[in-house]
Amino acid sequence: MSQVSNILKIVIAAFALTSCAIIFLYESHCLPEGIFADKKQSEFIVLTCMEILTICTIPLALRLFKFKSVKRSLDVNGIQAVQKWGIIRIVLLTMPMTLNILLFYLFGNVAFGYMAIILFLSLFFIYPTKNRCQSEIEK
Repeated sequence: MSQVSNILKIVIAAFALTSCAIIFLYESHCLPEGIFADKKQSEFIVLTCMEILTICTIPLALRLFKFKSVKRSLDVNGIQAVQKWGIIRIVLLTMPMTLNILLFYLFGNVAFGYMAIILFLSLFFIYPTKNRCQSEIEK
């Protein structure tokens, strides 16, 4: 079980490092900030889509292990299912987080930054400790 926990922690760390790399590249002015800042109509559409995506993925990721099909998979496959569904859960939160960080720098709209922060804070509720992974199988 500790191996599954470590794999899931590596997945979180990989997305965190990717997000940090994006932040570093923009903050060190290696990449130009705000290149789409003048495209207000595109910004509105992308912002609306990301808000809907963020609002939908957080509850989905937090409640993923409560769905009947996921529970059935956990009962049948055990550790492999915890790893598979754990990665899916992490990706549900970290992909929009990373995309929001990128869009924050491309459009210069702080709403993208706030959504990235909310998604980042949601990761603490699913952080894959050994005990949490074990409890997912036992439920």
